Amino acid sequence: MTGKGRAANRQSAALYAAGGIVVLFLILPIFIVIPISFSSSPYLQFPPKGFSLQWYRKFFSSYTWIAALFTSIKVAVAVTALATLLGTFASFSFVRGRFWGKQLLYPFILSPMVIPVIIFAIAVYFFFSKMHLIGKPAALILAHTVLAVPFVIINVSATLKGFDINLEKAAMNLGARPLQTFLRITFPLIKPGVITGALFAFITSFDEIVVAMFISGTTAVTLPKRMLEGIRSEINPTISAVSTIEIAAVLIILLATGMLGKKKPAVSRDTGT
Repeated sequence: MTGKGRAANRQSAALYAAGGIVVLFLILPIFIVIPISFSSSPYLQFPPKGFSLQWYRKFFSSYTWIAALFTSIKVAVAVTALATLLGTFASFSFVRGRFWGKQLLYPFILSPMVIPVIIFAIAVYFFFSKMHLIGKPAALILAHTVLAVPFVIINVSATLKGFDINLEKAAMNLGARPLQTFLRITFPLIKPGVITGALFAFITSFDEIVVAMFISGTTAVTLPKRMLEGIRSEINPTISAVSTIEIAAVLIILLATGMLGKKKPAVSRDTGT
């Protein structure tokens, strides 16, 4: 092996080592939180002295925890539906539309991904306070939708840019109406991008805490906000049990997203007349 080859191997090994250290640093808290959630100790203690499911039982038997969980789920489902619908339509406009100002509008809509969340939270707080929406799920749904729409646009736009528009033209030449063409030709091909965007929208809403701290008030407390309040008021492993449940839910969603990326879409041959 030449000197250049050995140097390249050393650089590659160093790169992998650095990447491994970063990944370990990021996931190390998970290996601490999960064991604590099964601890028999009444306090946050690592390593745990014993095994117990009492903190999971406490979570599922607590009205405040379950109410916060259902609030987060209801808000996230509504945000997913609204963000997916708006993001999909917006993607068609940005990819296929030709209108003045498109180059300026596109980064404006994606700006919630760039600007600090705290700035956005303060802005929506003053906006919704004037409309007397603080503490109502509608305020959370609207605010989280703004944060989630960019994820849908990015994923759907990526699938549309690789879409062969001649397939739509062929279907319409064979007698298919525009709605039939979309449902049987276009949507099956862009469905992985739509579903992936919807999953990211759900995660964005379900796991968001900064905006929720400002506008959820005391009547629309989400699970992340309830977790923060739990850390401040009570120090017991219930918070670890909730965190483990959230980690499992997000992991399942990410695995589903990865499987969708590998799945090849099928297009219906029956276009109708």
